[in-house]
Parts: sequence; structure tokens; C-alpha cells
Amino acid sequence: MVEPEPEQMACGAGQRLGAPETLGISTLDPGHRPPAMPPGRHVTIRVRMLDDTEEVFDISQKASGKVLFDLVCSHMNLIEGDYFGLEFQNHQKLMVWLDHIKPIIKQLRRPKHTILRFAVKFFPPDHAQLLEELTRYLFALQVKQDLSCGRLTCNDTSAALMVSHIIQSEIGDFEESQCRSHLLNNSYIPDQMPLIDKIMEFHSKNIGQTPSESDYQLLEVARRLEMYGIRLHPAKDREGTGLSLAVAHTGVLVFQGQTKINAFNWSKVRKLSFKRKRFLIKLRPDLNSSYQDTLEFLMASRDCCKVFWKICVEYHAFFRLFEEPKPKPKPVLFTRGSSFRFSGRTQKQVIDYVKESEFKKIPFDRKHSRVQHNSRLSPLPSPRHHEVPTDRVSPGDRVDSPSQHHWKESALVTAEDSSPRTTRTSPAHQSNGHEDRTASVSRTEETRGTTQQNHKDHQNTGVLPDSPLPSAHSGHGMVNGQRSLDLCSPFIDGRQPSPLTSPLLNDACSVRTDDEDEVRRKRYPTDKAYFIAKELLTTERTYVKDLEVITVSFQNAVGQDESTPDSLKNILQSTFEPLHKFHTGFLREVEQRLALWEGRSNAHIKGDYQRIGDVMLKNLQALKPLAVNLHKQSDVLLELEKVCRASQKLERLCRDFELQKVCYIPLNVFILRPLHRLTCYKQILERLCKHYPGTHGDFRDCRAALADVSEVVEQLQGSLIKLENFQKLLELKKDLIGIDNLFVPGREFIRLGCLSKLSGKGLQQRMFFLFNDVILYTSRGMTASNQFKVHGQLSLHGMTIRESEDEWGVPHAFTLVGQKQSVVVAASSLTEMGKWMTDIKAAIEMAKTSNGPSCDLLTDSVRDNKDPSPVSENMAPQVGHPSGQGPVPLSVICWYRVQSLSFSESCRSLENQLSGNLLRKFKNSNGWQKLWVVFTNFSLFFYKSHQDDYPLASLPLLGYSVTVPSESENIHKDYVFKLHFKSHVYYFRTESEYSFERWMEVIRSATVPSGQARVLNSKESHPL
Repeated sequence: MVEPEPEQMACGAGQRLGAPETLGISTLDPGHRPPAMPPGRHVTIRVRMLDDTEEVFDISQKASGKVLFDLVCSHMNLIEGDYFGLEFQNHQKLMVWLDHIKPIIKQLRRPKHTILRFAVKFFPPDHAQLLEELTRYLFALQVKQDLSCGRLTCNDTSAALMVSHIIQSEIGDFEESQCRSHLLNNSYIPDQMPLIDKIMEFHSKNIGQTPSESDYQLLEVARRLEMYGIRLHPAKDREGTGLSLAVAHTGVLVFQGQTKINAFNWSKVRKLSFKRKRFLIKLRPDLNSSYQDTLEFLMASRDCCKVFWKICVEYHAFFRLFEEPKPKPKPVLFTRGSSFRFSGRTQKQVIDYVKESEFKKIPFDRKHSRVQHNSRLSPLPSPRHHEVPTDRVSPGDRVDSPSQHHWKESALVTAEDSSPRTTRTSPAHQSNGHEDRTASVSRTEETRGTTQQNHKDHQNTGVLPDSPLPSAHSGHGMVNGQRSLDLCSPFIDGRQPSPLTSPLLNDACSVRTDDEDEVRRKRYPTDKAYFIAKELLTTERTYVKDLEVITVSFQNAVGQDESTPDSLKNILQSTFEPLHKFHTGFLREVEQRLALWEGRSNAHIKGDYQRIGDVMLKNLQALKPLAVNLHKQSDVLLELEKVCRASQKLERLCRDFELQKVCYIPLNVFILRPLHRLTCYKQILERLCKHYPGTHGDFRDCRAALADVSEVVEQLQGSLIKLENFQKLLELKKDLIGIDNLFVPGREFIRLGCLSKLSGKGLQQRMFFLFNDVILYTSRGMTASNQFKVHGQLSLHGMTIRESEDEWGVPHAFTLVGQKQSVVVAASSLTEMGKWMTDIKAAIEMAKTSNGPSCDLLTDSVRDNKDPSPVSENMAPQVGHPSGQGPVPLSVICWYRVQSLSFSESCRSLENQLSGNLLRKFKNSNGWQKLWVVFTNFSLFFYKSHQDDYPLASLPLLGYSVTVPSESENIHKDYVFKLHFKSHVYYFRTESEYSFERWMEVIRSATVPSGQARVLNSKESHPL
């Protein structure tokens, strides 16, 4: 589809259900009075709401559909009205959405006899993106309608679970006789009777759940269903097979019955069009796809095609664009095609607007609820599970209302429908004079132009070049760049800000102006403990994703191979499945606690919830029984190595798995992740204990948790060092060609890196590998495998080392004198020479006093081979696998960056992991781009959001320097650090001083030896 150019826009908002009238000023643009309603004869329009009541609105016939829609939103004081629309049955008996641009008189033939239906138009992938409680309540009513009429199909368990949340919000806590009577008198799903016992069972587990929480949990279940938000449009394929088309946030879907059989993502669609009865989908060229360039579907009529095409255009614009598309210029002579365009705010604009604005919190009425919970500020439960937060409304806080009659879903409403309904007259209809009507309308109409400045930079940068927003993949529930963490603080200057923002709010990969970001940063809690707890949350999210690489991706890969022995399958499952289950629950509790910590409604309980030590103490004590799983990591590594040695097929399978995008670091590193994670817990608790005074309420729990985790870490420390050495030897075995037996008992890896070897042909770049018994020197192979060919070895037994810069006239040169041969090498800098000489001298001393391995590493074909010609420094073979996937070996990075890397530095990089949202800016770009960033294994990995399965890109940091920007660079923002390597410059911006210090610390710690670590001056450079 040809994507329209973005433009700025806004949408109507008004008052809550049952709220007093406003003062005639729009809630969207305070201080601005919208234009008056157009003159002309007024008509009465009836609108059926989602709670099955009818509202009557008095409006001019010449008014546009936007005026009526704004009036409806104003009546409810609905801020996030852009997700909704007004639909009606036109004269051709087709259900269509009211066009916001066209006058009402051109859309409704018989306005007095037409009933418009207020309904959800755009279904986001995650209800956490709905920031207002009223919006979630209306979505819950829509789900209730869809369940009742059979449009939202699902299995019995899901249906019973959803009904249990509905009745929890309507009648309150479970009481058997009341619940059974209510279900017998009210029908929520077709054929409900057989499921009454199951519904009651689920209802009994919802005790203490408020109506707001019930809405949230209902949407949590509904959004996972395949038919959630789906409106089927009958069609046929070229062979005449009956199908149905639908549109969702991800793209165009094809159904056969109630089963989705195909999906065309927006990123793959080049153009959507229709010609008479034919609906056409033109796809972007794809060599790997078997689909034709253009797909054709036959619908019942041209009007059916046009109706579906319009909703596709609107879905694409709402979920994929930053701003409202600009109107096309009117042709002078001839018109070609439809002039229809999306009118309204995009989801990106809605989310940004609500987060950055402050509205008066007015309670609203729940028509069918006997449990009146009027707070608009209750925190959102975690969107990743079905449990609810621990803060409940006590029974004394609930006000029982008279029993309500059963709410029934009305199917498609015809224009002649005159069945009796509960009717309320809107304030606009009650007014008698034209002035009152004008004032009523002026409360809802909006001027569009106030947000243009906020988004003027959006088109300057983005993650993917083909569309204004990154592609949204249904498998990850992504939209507008996917969900990511964006947390806000409870109070600003003693005032109550906008509604609580969900921890999973969608705001990744969007470009924001500096002013917008300043407002957001000021809403964070200021306590350092909050940011330490937030580090726990962000790194735990990454850790759980890493566990899923083993428990899901790798286990599926080996499980599908019949040659995989049961011993490997069993040890993988028994070791990692319990750990994944535990840490998933731990992550859920941390998310809940952070949501409560930030919640704007938690001022009265902040002493109980602005802490994290109790959560860590509870879970670290629960982790102790799993210590046996942590001790089994060595067994997993040994078993994997054994089966790979025994079967070339399995070895190829593991190599192929490492080339997948999901395996962004070596497979063996994923296996050691549980041991590294314990060290991270210890570091976080140490920082908390250092921050808290001894009298703080959280200090005791943090200290007790630190004692528990320190005990476990101490027990595992010895085995962890051995496992890391084993893992490194296995990794080097894959990188080297021409060795027989690299892994032997007692061999320890010390350092690898680039040195220039002096020979008769001059200085030649070589890759050296230092072990505790031998030094290997290699050259880069000329194949795409990224392996190094071994050319020789030097035994450390009897070796001496001396500086020889003056002797050979080569800067930073030193000579390795062995028993059989001597080698002159030169380092790239004085620092590099010092590192190599220190490590080699220590290894020589170790070789003198130990009985380590002394076997020959070289194969017969290598021993007699002479040094090949040097590799040209101007050549730059591809770094990484030809497919561009899989982790790039650190040895390859060291080769091209002319760096070295020690074993201790490698271990420190794996233990000092960090994750979180950063704003990134290139040297010559204008805007900041929000990304989820993971630091590990000497690299930064960039994601759209923390829920992505694989990174978009990576940045190896070896050779880079980290500084803060100078005044001449005009980066006049706080908490910005700069990474630069030669001409490559990147700026990264953090949310707080603590985050800034942590990112600087972990990036430095990866390469600065522990003995040289020192406090960073904000202006000095730190080479990596």
C-alpha cells in the first residue's frame, strides 16, 4: 500500500459518564475554543452505547461526522476516543463507519430513523497501551458483546475465564448461591449452561479483584485469542473457495471459517486496491516467497470491496504512521481513484498525548456493576500474567447498588430498528436555544495544529527504512515499534499527574523531541533505590529471554532431530525448565512491585511498596532448592560437547543454531547464564545496602538477601571459573583450523589478540592465542568461515621474553625466545605491549611450577607449512557469517580492531550485564531514537523493545572509546555519553544520573583491567 505522508492531527475528548458538564473548553487544547457548529437545520441523532443505553444528540445536518463523534466523546469525557468509532447500516444494508470528514447529511439518508452504534474500531495488540480506566472499561464491554453474539470464539476454558472476570466486575466477590443465580438469569456466552460450574470455579479465585482489575484481566485473556478484534468480510479466492478477509494491527489476514490461514504484514504489502468486485493485494518483491506479486480476492460487490479497503487504510495509518496523513491535493480536471484518507490521531499520537497531559480524574458509572469502584487511579496489573496486584479495595469501600437488569448484546443494528431501549437525553439535546447547542458542540470540536511541533522530527530517523514505523510482527504483539518500558513517577510538585503508565507501554523506536523527553524524565521517582530496582527489572527481562533461547528455541531444534540422544534432551529439560519457571514468576513479582512503586494512586501506601528487598529475599530463598540445577551447568556443557564429538550431524545442528538471529551470543554462554545471573543479584543487593541507611525499612531484607546470594555465589565461584575456561576453549576450538586437541585437562586460556610478527617479508599481522602452556600464532583464513589458520606454536616451558624495540627499530617490539625458535613481535601500542608482556611472564612462571599439559597442538599438515603471504590491511572480509546472522566471534573483532582480550576481561564482560531503554543519536541526525539496549560480551545489542526475540543490530565495543560530549558538539542534555571509533560516533542518552553511571561503568569494566579501574571523570576518555 502506498503509505501517505504524515501530518499532525488530534481527536475529540469530553467528560466521563455521569460527569457534570464542562465549561465549553476542549480538554485537548486548554484555553482554545473550537469552532462553532455549522449553521443550518438541526436533527436528532440516536447513538447506542456499549452499555446498551441510547444517547440523543442534537446536531446540525451540515456538521461533519467528526463533530458528532466529538460530541459523543465529550458526553463520556473519553480522552482516548481515537480507538472507537460510530458505525451504522447504510442504505445497501452494509455496516460502515461514520466518516469524520464528510457531512452527516451525505452519510445518513434518514437520520431520525438511524441508530448509530458506538463501538471499538481499532484493537491494539496490548491493552496495556490503553492508559485510561474508562477506555479499558469500554473495551471490556466490547469484548462482552463479542462473546455474547459469538463473534469472539474460543475454547471453553478461555470463555469461562473471561465470564468469571465479567461477573467479578458486576457482582463482586464470589458467593456460591448469588453467583449461580446470576449466571442462570444472565447469559454471557452461547450455550452457557454446561460451563456454569467452571465459571464459578474461576470466579472463586478472583476474590478481592476490583472492577478495574477485572477489566484488565478480561482484556489480558481476550487479546491472546485469535479472533480478538477480528471483523470478517466474506470473500473468495481465484478458485472460488469461500474465505474471509480481516484487518488487524499487523496487516491483512485471511480466514477460512474461524481459522487464520494466512497473514500479510504491512511491511510486505506494497499497495491495497480494489477494482469492481476484486480486492487486490500487491506485495513487495520477495525472492524467498512463493506468493505471486498480486493477490486477488472476489467479494460480493464493489461496495463490499470499498468498505473493507477503507478500514484497511485506516488500520494501516492508525498503527503504522506517526501522524495523520496529509490530504491529497484536489485535481484540476480529472479525478483518479478514491480521495478517502484516514482522519484522526494515530496510536503514537494518542499515547504520547495522554502520557504528557494531565486531566482531572472524574469518576464514571459502571451500569451493570454492583461494586462501585470509582477510583480512576488504580494501578495496572502486570500484563504478562493473570494474577492481580496485592492492593485491594476493602469490602467497606464498596457501595452496593440496586440489582441491574441483564445487559444484552444487540447484533447489527438496522436503520429501521425501533426496539425499546433505555434512553437518556444528552445535555446538548436538553438545551433549548441555539447558543446552548453551539456551546455544547464547542466543547468537543478540536483545532488541529498544536502537536505539529512535537513530531516534526519523526521522519528524520527510524529503525527500518521502508516505512515510517518498524514492522509489527504479530508473533510478538508489536506495534509502532513494539512495547517497551517507559515508567513514570507518582507526583510532580504535589499534584496528581496523568494516569498510571503501564510498564509495558508501547513507545519503542519512536523519535521524540527534546522537550517531550524532558517532561517524561521529570516524572520518574527520584530515589536512587528506584533506579536500582529498575535495573533489576530490565536485566531480569533480558535474562528470562536468554533462558527461553535454551528452553524453547534450542530444545525445539534438538527435539526435532531424531539422532539427538535422550540424555541431552533430558538434561536440558531437567536443568533449565525449573529455572525458567522460577524466574518467570520472579519477573512477574518485580514488574508488579515496580508498577506499584510508580503508581500515581499509591501515595498512601508508598512506604509499603517503594522497596524491593522483600521481593528479592523471598525469591532468593525460594531459589535455594534449585541450587542443584545451577551445579548441573557443567554436566550440560560436557554432555553437549560429547554428543557433538560423537555425531557430525548434531555438531552441524548446533553450528546452524548459532547462526540463527535468536542466538545473538555463543550457545555455550547461554548455558552459563544462570551462574552469571547470581553475580548480578549480588551486585544489585550490594548497591542497595550501600545506598540505604541502617534504619531504612528495606535495609534488613536487602542485607539478608545479600547474605543468601553471597553464600550461593561463593559455593559456585570455583566451578564457575572452570566452566568459563571450558566454555572459552570450546569457543576457540571453533575459531581455529589446524589443531588436534585444544581441550585437555589443565589447559587454561589467558589472552588472545593481534600482534605483528617480524619475518623476512617484514611485519605481518597475526592473531596470537596465549594459554598457560603454549602460544599459538595464526592468520585470518581467506574463507567466509571467520576461522583462523594456525601456523605455529611456542611452548612456554623454558621460554624467556625481552623488550627489543631498540634492537630491531620497531616500536613496541618484544622477543619471545623459546627452546626451539624465537619470534619477534610488535604490539599496536605501549599499553598493548604491557598487557602481553605481563601475561606472558606470568604464564611462564606458572609453567615452571606446574605440571600442566605439554602435548603438541598442531596437526601434521600445519607443522611443515611455511608462513603464507601477509593479509593486506586494506582488505576487509565480511565480519560474521555470510548470512549476516549469529554472533560475530570476538577473535574476528580483535583482528579487525587490532585489539587484545584477556580471560579475566572476558569473564567480567559476561558478569557485568546491563539492559534498558536508551535514546540513541547519530552524529549528523536531528532526533533521538528510543531503543532497548542489552550490553553483554563486549557488545551492545539493539532491539525495538524488550519483548523482541532477536536484536536488530549489534555494536562490538572493542576499540571504541567512551566519553561525554564536549561543548562544541551541541549536545545540551543531561546524562549523555558518547561512543566513538575512528569516524564512527554514537550518542546515547539515559534517563537518570544513576543509569548514566551504570552504563559508563559496565562499558568500561568490559575492557579496563580490574587493577586499573578508577573513578571516571566526566570529561576524560576511556578506550575500550
